Amino acid sequence: MSSVRRSAWGSIIPALTLLAGTLFAASASTARGTDLREDGRTRLTELIGAEQRRARGTRADYRRLRAEVDALSRRAGRHDARVKEARARADALAARSGFAPMAGPGVRVTLDDAVLRPQGVRADDLVVHEVDVQAVVNALWAGGATGMQIMDQRVISTSAVRCVGNTLILQGVVYSPPFKITAVGDPERLRDALGASPEITVYRRYVREYGLGYKVRDVPRAALPAYTGNVAMKHATVPDEGD
Repeated sequence: MSSVRRSAWGSIIPALTLLAGTLFAASASTARGTDLREDGRTRLTELIGAEQRRARGTRADYRRLRAEVDALSRRAGRHDARVKEARARADALAARSGFAPMAGPGVRVTLDDAVLRPQGVRADDLVVHEVDVQAVVNALWAGGATGMQIMDQRVISTSAVRCVGNTLILQGVVYSPPFKITAVGDPERLRDALGASPEITVYRRYVREYGLGYKVRDVPRAALPAYTGNVAMKHATVPDEGD
């Protein structure tokens, strides 16, 4: 019986040795002499950088094509009264809808991650989340904001705020904290709306207990750029003349 076991092991051991050697070779080839985890982080960073460059290129193309369309519309309006009238109506609504630059008094809210990590506190409780950014945006709209900007981009009522980890993604561009939200409107009303928001009340409790960043300051003249993102409406209605 023992001779049979020795014979079986004698045939298995070379096969295991060959398999182990193959796995080591495959691992070395995949890692190319570097740490696999580090290589994965590098690839993710490169992917994010590539997507940011692609997004910037897309936005530049959009602005160029938008300028061409506007130029063609203006030329057509010189000879067609209907186009001229439609153009005038669009221009009148552009500022309110976010498609034209805007300037005026307002407030700027800054949200930031905690600097220190108290013992026993989850890392997830020490970073700004998309719900926190969205809470500020919703409160400012409720406070009568006539225009708004997150970081360096104009946003409109349909703009979506997305966070991955402690980064903010807006229209294909990735931002790191601190996150700045600027709104044009009556500063007093905007501040009152921020103070009345239940979601911001919860966030401010985390500010006191865990050191998250929260600052609100008046801006005498906030200059907002025009919105340059895409507009994909699923449902829309024509507003009344009085709206």
